[in-house]
Amino acid sequence: MKKSQIAVAGLLAWTLSATTWAQEPESCKQVRFAEIGWADISATTGVGMTLVEGLGYSPRKIMASVPIAFTGVKTGQIDVFLGYWAPSMDAVIEPFLKEDAVKVLPKANLEGAKYTLAVPTYTAEAGLKSFQDIARFKDQLGGKIYGIEPGNDGNLLIDGMIKSNQFGLGEFRMVESSEAGMIVQVQRAVKKKEPVVFLAWAPHPMNTQFDITYLAGGDDVFGPDYGAAKVYTVVKPDYESRCPNVGKLLNNLQFDVEMESQLMEKVLEKENPTTVARNWIKANPAVLDRWLAGVTTYDGQDGVAAVKKYLGL
Repeated sequence: MKKSQIAVAGLLAWTLSATTWAQEPESCKQVRFAEIGWADISATTGVGMTLVEGLGYSPRKIMASVPIAFTGVKTGQIDVFLGYWAPSMDAVIEPFLKEDAVKVLPKANLEGAKYTLAVPTYTAEAGLKSFQDIARFKDQLGGKIYGIEPGNDGNLLIDGMIKSNQFGLGEFRMVESSEAGMIVQVQRAVKKKEPVVFLAWAPHPMNTQFDITYLAGGDDVFGPDYGAAKVYTVVKPDYESRCPNVGKLLNNLQFDVEMESQLMEKVLEKENPTTVARNWIKANPAVLDRWLAGVTTYDGQDGVAAVKKYLGL
């Protein structure tokens, strides 16, 4: 009888311990991702949402500009933002970091990125090869530099150059629209072989869709090495301690330029980002072992097995 009681007590203790370790609070079940309308962030957010849903969580996407994404993390209305591009967004996030209102996860979710101004290569061959050359081409450019959505960090950098007359750009005008709107403008210019200056970055299918040249000389604005960038994940400072299982997943979630370019191509063709993510993961299931290492389902089951079952693998 005594041995039986000990066995039952031991089993109960183990069960309680396992449950405590594995299952997160109900407040962690919904995972709210910021979505800023960029194809790369749409793609990576689609991956994140697919994984957390496969793990038994309830993902939600919240559309926001870059400043509102950081504000949403600060106020607790957004849990995860996968799109902090450094150094271009440094000035935007700095006030939030000073307040300890947001936390940047230590390891970048993407390395090898870049973000700066570019031109079609035929424009570079005509002599517009650097930031210092832009002003000389004012008439051919119609005095315009094409950005993306209002409030975007790249737009803010362009606006700063114009307002301070940096590189002699004081009489230029920035055209704001959206990523897709800017690409349409570039397509029109390329079709007519007209010069155009626009925000460009990698990873992005624009790098294969067009023959483009990144402008030199913008180190003081977009950073060295043609705007070399890393992309980081941002959460609320206490999120990992409150929701350690999702926190583990977010720390594991790292991409590469080729992977993102493949995902983005389909996103830019107007496919649903979560559908794109599902199809890509099904075609590349080995990546789950890395992304889900040490990660369980919401109720503490095997994470890899659950996501594979969710995807029909």
